[in-house]
Amino acid sequence: MSGSNSSAPGSGAAPDSLLSLTVHTMPSPALTDTERRTATGRWKMFGVLAVCAAPVLASYFAYFVVKPQARTNYSQLITPTVEMPARLPLAALSGEAVAPASLRHQWLLVVVADAACDAACERHLFLQRQLRETLGADKDRLDKVWLIPDDGTPRAEVLKALSPGQPATVLRVPREALAQWLTPAPGRSLADHLYIVDPMGRWMMRVPPDPDPARLKKDIERLLRASSSWDRPGR
Repeated sequence: MSGSNSSAPGSGAAPDSLLSLTVHTMPSPALTDTERRTATGRWKMFGVLAVCAAPVLASYFAYFVVKPQARTNYSQLITPTVEMPARLPLAALSGEAVAPASLRHQWLLVVVADAACDAACERHLFLQRQLRETLGADKDRLDKVWLIPDDGTPRAEVLKALSPGQPATVLRVPREALAQWLTPAPGRSLADHLYIVDPMGRWMMRVPPDPDPARLKKDIERLLRASSSWDRPGR
């Protein structure tokens, strides 16, 4: 019969169409591999960053969140540290302006006292000199600085006493400007303390009034040891 071999309309084309559709819509193996490698690389990068950042994050967490009470430092740690103002108006005794940046790249032990330099000032300057000399091979990593917040003239005998060893750097700075950088403990004056400044120009420690020389020396030695990998003598 003429219709015995006939089939349903479209029945002959359907299998080919379905096969073609299936083949062309399969995901590309090459594209999948590339995406997988990219994802793996990103995770590895994140892992490396996490390992590198872990010590820094841990120190910040311990210092600012946990805040352990048992510390070995004698002097008061200043947190956050206070950057030396870029425009701090420093001047030599001759009146010549001195750039604040010239004090960077060296640890500083700072005395603040009027030019008249009373007995407490003399004790601080003497302690400053003696501490530096007892540091041995590391003494060239610490500079002595005397900041004078008034217009007086230091006595000749006081300046002479600063000369043995490396002379102290003596600079004038207006009291109001200095107060934007260094501050005393509550109820104290600037002259009651010595101040420790790191090589980046950041004030980071305030020494107690009438300091114990041995304990202060330990503070300074710890700082020098901790920074030995990146700090070198001289500017």
